Amino acid sequence: TDQCLMKTIVLYYSKNGSNRYLAREIANRLSCDIEELIPRLDVFLLYLMRINLGNKSLKHEIGDYDKVILCGPIWIGKLIPPLRSFLLKYKDRIKELDFVTCCGSSDSKKDDKFGHGFVFKEVQHIMQNKCAVCQAFPIDLVLPDYQKEDEHSIMNTRLSDETFNGIIRERLETYLEKVS
Repeated sequence: TDQCLMKTIVLYYSKNGSNRYLAREIANRLSCDIEELIPRLDVFLLYLMRINLGNKSLKHEIGDYDKVILCGPIWIGKLIPPLRSFLLKYKDRIKELDFVTCCGSSDSKKDDKFGHGFVFKEVQHIMQNKCAVCQAFPIDLVLPDYQKEDEHSIMNTRLSDETFNGIIRERLETYLEKVS
């Protein structure tokens, strides 16, 4: 193999499938390993109360990778427990991290109370200088203009082969160019 190529793994947590879809797209395009983060107890209400029992053991050794791409949702403007737990447990073994999310907050609202901007700052704080890229893939990018402000449409739309096109696919291309 080419010594220039970074050994990369995509780790993801996904409750409703959009971040699983995004993680698989990234892993397929980079031809890299992928693994799902599996919480010991996956209970939404406990996450809202910030109660977390950690994740099950990983099959891959994180220290073997040059880059970890962590993919997962943001709920109510928070870094959710499965993702935080992973970062806190492995931050010393991670050489370089990218955090990517398919989220409900739009680019224009990223700095609002429930936006992804605050979560990006938290990830950067936890990882210090190891955080290379934070990239949002807001779900509103796949919605028609008349649905972009509709909470119901935002909460009920999922990434899929049918929806993953246009601006969101272009954003993935731009991100992948940064990574490779």
